[in-house]
Amino acid sequence: VQLQASGGGLVQTGGSLRLSCAASGRTFSEYVMGWFRQAPGKEREFVGAIHWSGATTYDTDSVKGRFTISRDNAKNTVYLQMNSLKPEDTAVYYCAGVLWLTTTWPAPGRFNYWGQGTLVTVSS
Repeated sequence: VQLQASGGGLVQTGGSLRLSCAASGRTFSEYVMGWFRQAPGKEREFVGAIHWSGATTYDTDSVKGRFTISRDNAKNTVYLQMNSLKPEDTAVYYCAGVLWLTTTWPAPGRFNYWGQGTLVTVSS
């Protein structure tokens, strides 16, 4: 599967952005899709993921309640809605996917398809 992320940009503190990740391929609905981010000078971190069932998980307390992941299997697209953005959310955001046929969650290291990243900059 090929992934194309979009929707990044410059936003003020407290603002919102919605990132999209369009996937090619006919088995998108069998993939767990995740969002990761990498801030300048920091390691990439797992933000959250959405199962093919629609269940979601968020790995970092810093985004819980502010970020929401959703997917539209008919459009082969996954979204990351980001609200109440803070300067510390500034990062390159990557979507990723893994073919996953069980109801468990894959470890972040199992994601093996990656989009190119989209930059989100939150100004203070």
